[in-house]
Amino acid sequence: MMHVTPAFCAAALRPAALLAPLLALAACVSPATGRSDPQGDFMAALASHCGKAYAGRLVSSDAADADMAGAAMVVHFRECSAGRMAIPFHVRGQDGTWDRSRTWLITRTAAGLRLKHDHRHADGTHDAVTLYGGDTADGGTAGAQDFPVDQESIALFRAGGRTASVTNVWRVEITPATYTYQLSRAGRLFRVEFDLTRPVTPPPAPWGW
Repeated sequence: MMHVTPAFCAAALRPAALLAPLLALAACVSPATGRSDPQGDFMAALASHCGKAYAGRLVSSDAADADMAGAAMVVHFRECSAGRMAIPFHVRGQDGTWDRSRTWLITRTAAGLRLKHDHRHADGTHDAVTLYGGDTADGGTAGAQDFPVDQESIALFRAGGRTASVTNVWRVEITPATYTYQLSRAGRLFRVEFDLTRPVTPPPAPWGW
């Protein structure tokens, strides 16, 4: 097998090197693992913030989220492992109290990554619509993963009369500076962004945890 150096990989990306570029790019894998694993790198990027919390804000402008515009938000990388992340999302309401009902669960499966939403009431009991989400359809990248709604969640949404949600796609992004969570479908966009350069005091546990 040909030994591929970083310099060779860089050369394969230059316009002058047009002979068999696909073969060259296929050989450019992580030198640490000897293979490409963007989902493993994605989980590692999340886990690198384990125990830390960060302030964020709503960056989309959908009228459905008017009550969240300008609201204080905190994300907390609370529980971390190579196979599972539990990431609570705290929002301060207009009355000044904190809504601690939401926790994003990202787990590694045999087929890829799975995102689920753990929604609970203040007494710790689960909401009627909870543990919905989706699975990745491809490898994504180390910085972004998309989660199209799964069949279990489609059934849950239909049973609850939330038929607009049956085409949901969730997206989670992480860079050295930001963590972003997004929900999108036709006519709907919800996107929040957190500043990873400035940790804040970790919040209390989310409801039920």
